[in-house]
Amino acid sequence: MTLVLLILIPLLTGALSFAVKGDAAKGLALISTMATLAISAIVSAGNYTAPPATFSCEWMPQLGASFSLLADGMSSMLCLLTGIVMMVVMISQVNKDVERPGSFYGFMLLAQAGLMGVFLASDALLFYFFWELALIPVYFLCSQWGGEKRIQVTFKFFVYTFLGSLMMLAGLIFLATRNPGANAYSWANIVHTGASLPVGQQMWLFWLIFIAFAIKMPIFPFHTWQPDTYEQSPTPVTIVLSALMVKMGLFAVLRWLLPVLPAGVDYWSNTVIVLSVIGIVYASCIAIVQTDIKRLVAYSSIAHMGLMCAVAFAHNGVGMHGIMVQMFNHGINITGMWLIVSMIENRWGTRDMTKLGGMASTAPQMAIALVIISLANIALPLTNGFVGEFMLFNGLFGGAFANHMTVMVIAGLGIILGAVYTLNMIQKTAYGEATTMVIAKDLSINEYVGLAIIITLILFLGFYPKPLLDLTASVAGMIVH
Repeated sequence: MTLVLLILIPLLTGALSFAVKGDAAKGLALISTMATLAISAIVSAGNYTAPPATFSCEWMPQLGASFSLLADGMSSMLCLLTGIVMMVVMISQVNKDVERPGSFYGFMLLAQAGLMGVFLASDALLFYFFWELALIPVYFLCSQWGGEKRIQVTFKFFVYTFLGSLMMLAGLIFLATRNPGANAYSWANIVHTGASLPVGQQMWLFWLIFIAFAIKMPIFPFHTWQPDTYEQSPTPVTIVLSALMVKMGLFAVLRWLLPVLPAGVDYWSNTVIVLSVIGIVYASCIAIVQTDIKRLVAYSSIAHMGLMCAVAFAHNGVGMHGIMVQMFNHGINITGMWLIVSMIENRWGTRDMTKLGGMASTAPQMAIALVIISLANIALPLTNGFVGEFMLFNGLFGGAFANHMTVMVIAGLGIILGAVYTLNMIQKTAYGEATTMVIAKDLSINEYVGLAIIITLILFLGFYPKPLLDLTASVAGMIVH
């Protein structure tokens, strides 16, 4: 029943928010995210001492689908990440006003319910149901509270993701109908059916399912919706998209693709690795020439996800473990980056780095937070990003790819290029002579609390990553096996 609460609390409070007006909706959303975080922490803690928590009941038995949930180390870790990120987002919104707050926070909480369902579902049809539930609220959030170009950008985002979702649904239905029965859509049945298919069927079925996940991550060349959507979305929505929803795609690869179509994965792994590595270099090069901080961070996220996707297909235990660690760490770091970008835009009315400078003298606390979070985002040792990225490159080097050394070297350019655009951004924004920047107040109390949570996790997991490693170790080994 605990697992059901992770979905039920944001679902019910989200529905209730539409009937609440003013600041009451904001307070309800904050209380809801705090309660959800507490339960996700309890579920994660239980994985250290007991078997993974499960829940199952009848849902649509005529179709062979049940309401089945599983919280193993990977699922509980991503639920914990979702709880932390959503609570930090709500804390950062305490002193900010939005139009129609009841609807805004209602959609935010419904998106959280969908995310929790995606990470917990162990039934394929239920997984698809929550996959769409997470998408629909974000569509309304982007189209109603976004920037000037929000309509066309949101339309492109929706078409991309919806078409990918329909392809995935067709693939899942095909798998379920190969072995119909009372549990046709259960994860165990889907895995058994997929692995027993002929290689030829697995080869085309791989792309039918993988494209939906590739769009969501996104990886090259399925990424074109991402920078514009991130730029036009309000900051809380951008955080949900980049810190949480991109993890849906990577999680789905690990849960619903690698074990399900092993022959298809083996055949197409090299192709996916090449596409991912191209995306790393491509996104990093474009990030270097950006003057808009928001677009710079958006392209940096493509590079990070490209590395994780490449390692997912390298068939290496250390790399698989590193993906799970880095999913959590990337979510924390990118949340901090978007919060800082939002603070800069709110105070100085621009995201253009050519018009910024001197933050260290006008807002020193914000400048310190920017430096710490940015360095964590490029995996500086003793920050949380270092451990996961080290494991990722270890896995890529030891993977099954024929030219693994060449691939690792090219992917390693992402580290160098990442340092270039990140240090350039820090220099232009935090230091140097103040240009058009005016004297602005430093961090408010709620902003201080939100960034303090992020920085504490960055430093703690940088010095002592063992809790996160222990939580995900068994799942990483199982996927590789």
